[in-house]
Amino acid sequence: MTVSRARAWEYAEKILDVPRHHVPVTLKHGKSGVVLLHNGRVLTRCYNSLVGKWGAKFMAEALGVPLPDQGKKVQIKVSTGVLFRAMSISSLNLRDSSAPQILERLLEEAYYQRGPSNTAAR
Repeated sequence: MTVSRARAWEYAEKILDVPRHHVPVTLKHGKSGVVLLHNGRVLTRCYNSLVGKWGAKFMAEALGVPLPDQGKKVQIKVSTGVLFRAMSISSLNLRDSSAPQILERLLEEAYYQRGPSNTAAR
């Protein structure tokens, strides 16, 4: 049984409540889409639809890593600020007319929050 987005957000809010510099997360690309995990629990997911695929691509960009190929995963450490922006991107309705401006802002903020090297800590 998969975890609903609402239930995943409940867990994610607990993680985001305490600001931290390095939160270990895993970006996993499966058959049904892409999930972002913390300690094996789902934080958010992007389903395997056209909009979901774009959301997953932008979420990975916010995290500072390339989207892994299907069946692969990547483990990274990011700050809670970057994590919040990546999760917000995964929930963004990319069909909305204001989405491009919001997406651009979230990606820009995540880029600067990742620090001088502009890559995720591995």
